[in-house]
Amino acid sequence: MTIDKTFDPAAIEAHWYAHWENTGLFRPERGEAEPFTIVIPPPNVTGSLHIGHALDNTLQDILVRHARLQGKDSLWVVGTDHAGIATQMVVERNLAKEGVTRAELGRDAFIDKVWEWKAESGGQITRQLRRLGASCDWANERFTMDEGFSKAVVKVFVELYKQRLLYRDKRLVNWDPHFRTAISDLEVETKERNGHFWHLAYPLADGSGTISVATTRPETMLADMAVAVNPEDERYTALIGQQIRLPITGRLIPIVADEHADPELGSGAVKITPGHDFNDFEVGRRAGFKPAEMLNMLDADAKVVQTADGLIPADLIGLDRFEARARIVALLEQQGVLEKVEDRVIQTPYGDRSGAVIEPWLTDQWYVDAATLAKPALEAVRSGDIRVVPETWKKTWYNWLENIQPWCVSRQLWWGHRIPVWYGPKIREGAADLSDINWMIEDQPFVCLDDDDLHVQLAAYYGEDKKFVFVSDEEEYLERDEAVSGNARLREQTKNEVAIFQDTDVLDTWFSSALWPFATLGWPEQSETLKRHYPNDVLISGFDILFFWDARMAMQGLHFMGERPWKTLYLHGLVRDAQGAKMSKSKGNTVDPLGLIDQYGADALRFTLAAMESQGRDIKLDEKRVEGYRNFATKLWNAARFAQSNGIAGSTTLEPPPATQAVNRWIIAETVKTIQALDLALVDLRFDESANTIYQFVWSQFCDWYLELTKPILQGEDQAAADETRAVAGWVLDQILVLLHPFMPFITEELWHAVATRDHDLIVAKWPMADARAIDPAASAEIEWLIRLVQEVRAARAELNVPPSAKLTLHVSGASAETNGRLDRQQATLSRLARLEAIQPTAFEGTGAAQVVVDEATFALPLEGVIDLAAERARLAKGADAAEKEAASLSGRLNNPAFVEKAKPEAVAKAREDHAAKSAEAERLRAALARLG
Repeated sequence: MTIDKTFDPAAIEAHWYAHWENTGLFRPERGEAEPFTIVIPPPNVTGSLHIGHALDNTLQDILVRHARLQGKDSLWVVGTDHAGIATQMVVERNLAKEGVTRAELGRDAFIDKVWEWKAESGGQITRQLRRLGASCDWANERFTMDEGFSKAVVKVFVELYKQRLLYRDKRLVNWDPHFRTAISDLEVETKERNGHFWHLAYPLADGSGTISVATTRPETMLADMAVAVNPEDERYTALIGQQIRLPITGRLIPIVADEHADPELGSGAVKITPGHDFNDFEVGRRAGFKPAEMLNMLDADAKVVQTADGLIPADLIGLDRFEARARIVALLEQQGVLEKVEDRVIQTPYGDRSGAVIEPWLTDQWYVDAATLAKPALEAVRSGDIRVVPETWKKTWYNWLENIQPWCVSRQLWWGHRIPVWYGPKIREGAADLSDINWMIEDQPFVCLDDDDLHVQLAAYYGEDKKFVFVSDEEEYLERDEAVSGNARLREQTKNEVAIFQDTDVLDTWFSSALWPFATLGWPEQSETLKRHYPNDVLISGFDILFFWDARMAMQGLHFMGERPWKTLYLHGLVRDAQGAKMSKSKGNTVDPLGLIDQYGADALRFTLAAMESQGRDIKLDEKRVEGYRNFATKLWNAARFAQSNGIAGSTTLEPPPATQAVNRWIIAETVKTIQALDLALVDLRFDESANTIYQFVWSQFCDWYLELTKPILQGEDQAAADETRAVAGWVLDQILVLLHPFMPFITEELWHAVATRDHDLIVAKWPMADARAIDPAASAEIEWLIRLVQEVRAARAELNVPPSAKLTLHVSGASAETNGRLDRQQATLSRLARLEAIQPTAFEGTGAAQVVVDEATFALPLEGVIDLAAERARLAKGADAAEKEAASLSGRLNNPAFVEKAKPEAVAKAREDHAAKSAEAERLRAALARLG
């Protein structure tokens, strides 16, 4: 196949990806080979490819393609997450366009609509991953709501419940009033907002005075249950234990001692609303309030409801929390207890999808005993059983897991894994073991694997003679119970019936995704795939989900599989814009990876991300870098065209061909060294070092030097030397294509087939072996000497403005016998590359010559009559003076603490870069001036 003059990424990408996938090459049959396994962090089924996905999946693909080339049984598990709240929101919006609400449809019909949407639109991100080149096992794609995975989720829930590691409890959660559900910390965005600080004077119940408190949420005072002071604060020692009469409601609340109150902040006294503040909840528990006793003044819509004591005035009931705030402030002012109001910037939590202000809300939810599950995960990292890269993240791992709180796993949604718990009336007599209030709600729960298990449990509890009536939810259950209780005829008709309802909540999507490393492999069935590919080898993850996903996978994997889920956890940084700012739509600085692929090709984007990934450090993505690596791909393309036009084809052997020419023995040695360096870098997960290693070899050693050095041989009359060179060049080009394939799969596969007729595709070729016996130190030293000498001569010519057409005489002095021998052997090549007319083995005695030193020898290039020496000296001196002046000015700014401390970080960084550039320029110009003598 003749290689086209123009490199067109789009055409080759579409062709080769379809070919690989359709021929099953992403998962070739290698049942006896060493397994290698990666699981993809499952993207949301609603998602589209963003630059973070591009980085994450590029790094994974590099590793899995590399393992595949090594002959391993490489499995990259792919799938998507059902994304409960995000998917439900998308489908509800679509229904709203039709004038239909979720409530009008009903639960079952709504879920049917979600599945319809998933079938039609839920595959966008997987199609986009294909454009990136992700070589996943698409034939076995998973979904967190598919039948097999759902079976695993239910199994885990039931087992944790039986082990008393999963229970129902009343605690505070992040409540989103828009979606009417609890959400995770990851779904909360904290933003600064202009607000106020209200100072209130709470009267002591005995009328002896007041105590001052301050709050940013005055409406919550309706549910205050205490005022806390620090036990060491002498101002309040005598007041501890006394009562306060709460304004508006008149409720009596105690003054309690708690170290949460900071004597240095405000008055040192803090109002405590345990039902509506996370810190207050803990203070309330320490003060002896049980969660069931804590007052709740808001409903699921964040509107005021009556508290248990019935003391909230009727005209406040039903008000939105912010409407209530204005009304309550007015009432406090009327009662004379509002001391002052301060303007304050408030850190306010928002739902990342709804945009609603999040409310800490006291509610019954399902929790996992995360502290117990965390212990083996802590030990796995401490002992080195799980390798964390970079190791700096170990500290965060320890900190999070040592201080972990109960994990709220229930969500008040319809889309998701419905909690496998059914409720019926509790039989209290003779059932003391079933009435443990810490583990049961008032109704009798039945936690079941499936329908069969449910009916077995119901029959065992209520008796075989009972008929079970399944109602939709607790509301219908209570309505039925009330109707039966008030009607004797109905009581008689239904005396053998037991009404049962299923918990209406679903599980947090992080609960199901925590099972990803083993549930995707067939668990709870003990499949051969599970046995071969668990534990996984590597997990590639962004550091931002270290707690929400990575740690939970470790907890669940160790608990249910008895073994770590992966051997290595690699945490990468964020992709930022070129100035280092975090990308956001509001800033308008987001980067569309698909747009970059359209413009520069997937290979260029992939190589950019790999080259800039430096073990956890954030990436400053500059489009110019992507353009530069597109140029790199073009250079390789043109090198292959040159090879093809000179009769160079692919190699027929894995071993390097025999070579006598120094330049051929040198390039073979350089290839082996590159393989060695690349192997070490990939083992250490040094993606930037890996990419830079292959880049430098291809661009510099192969394209810039080897092909240039071999042109005279290929075009000369020594046929044996030319044939040898073609064989070596073909072998080196093959090694390049294999080594570069994990980073740039498309162009390498295209060239693999273009330069030779192959009996297999590059994606399943063999990774090169680094055979140190192929390294010839003498040949390497000679060619490296030649390259250094040519570089020095070219640099001198460029610095001194010597016309490219001018051929110079090179004088040599102080040369050793070895250098003289090299000059004899390489005279023709040196003359051609350095544009020399002659080489004289004598010192130059005159002036006005450029001087270069390589090893022990000094080389002089007389320039009299070639350039205007006086004008050149003046130009160099003027340029050096200007550069030194600018460098000194920048140095003064950088040495000024006021500038470094007050200027924007990007301005300081720019000044440092400019200083380094000007200093280097001055040094280069002074050196050039010195060359002229």
